[in-house]
Amino acid sequence: MDFAPYSTQHVTAPSGPGNNRAKSTKIVVAGGFGVGKTTLVGAVSEIVPLRTEAMVTDASAGIDPLGATPNKETTTVAMDFGRITLTDDLVLYLFGTPGQRRFWFMWDDLMRGAIGAIVLIDTRRLADSFAAVDFFEAVEIPFLIAVNGFDDAPRHSMDELRRALALPHHVPMIEIDARDRESAKQALIRVTEYSLEFLADQSALH
Repeated sequence: MDFAPYSTQHVTAPSGPGNNRAKSTKIVVAGGFGVGKTTLVGAVSEIVPLRTEAMVTDASAGIDPLGATPNKETTTVAMDFGRITLTDDLVLYLFGTPGQRRFWFMWDDLMRGAIGAIVLIDTRRLADSFAAVDFFEAVEIPFLIAVNGFDDAPRHSMDELRRALALPHHVPMIEIDARDRESAKQALIRVTEYSLEFLADQSALH
C-alpha cells in the first residue's frame, strides 16, 4: 500500500441563522477479514447499503483465514457503502474496505477525502489488526479502535489490547457490537468527534 499522507477536508457545522444546509463527510470502516465491517455499515445505514460481495468458495482455502469465521459465506471484494445522518446538519458517508490482503491495493483510493476511520478488531485474531493500524498511522488519518464483541471471543482489558497493538494513548478504543445500530452509531459519533478535534489541532499548528 502507498503510505503517503492524505489530505483531508475539515468539516464544520453550519453557522449563522437560516443556514440549514447539511454538511457531509466520509468515514472509512476498516479491519481484517471477517471482523464485521459489512455488518456495521448495514446496521447503521439509513439507505439500502451498497455491497460488493462474492461467495466464499474452496478457491479461497489457504488464502482467506476462515478458521474463526467458518460460517462466513460471502466476502467484500471492493467496498461497502452506506449513509447515516448524525444530526440535522451532519451526514456521514461510510465506506467499508475489503479485508483480504489481496484487495488492500483499494484502500488508498477509498481513503481519499476521508476525515477519519474506524478499525474493527476481533480479539480471536488480533494479529490480523496490525496491518490496518500500521496503515492509518502511516497515512496520518485519525482513527479509533472498535473491539467487536463476538460471542466466543476472549475478553481483554483495554489496557492489555492497547499494549498488544502498540497503540499511542491518544488513539481512542471502544467496545461495540457491530450488529447493534446504536452501538455502531456511537462508534461513528466518537470517531467523528475525534477526527474533528485532530483536524482542528492540525490547523492550529499551521
